Amino acid sequence: MKLFNLIKSFRKDEDGAVTVDWVVLTAAIVGLGIATLAAVSSGVEDLSGDISDQLKTDQIKTTF
Repeated sequence: MKLFNLIKSFRKDEDGAVTVDWVVLTAAIVGLGIATLAAVSSGVEDLSGDISDQLKTDQIKTTF
């Protein structure tokens, strides 16, 4: 009977449930951040390469 009461009280106990919620939320936010970074990084690399190429070919006039 004592074991049954222990199992019954364990099922009703909700301590730690909020911690699990926060862990899941944090993992989802981190995953979303990584996915966003992966999606944006190739575009940023292409754009920075284009800017670099343009700056290398531009000539600055020093005479007025």
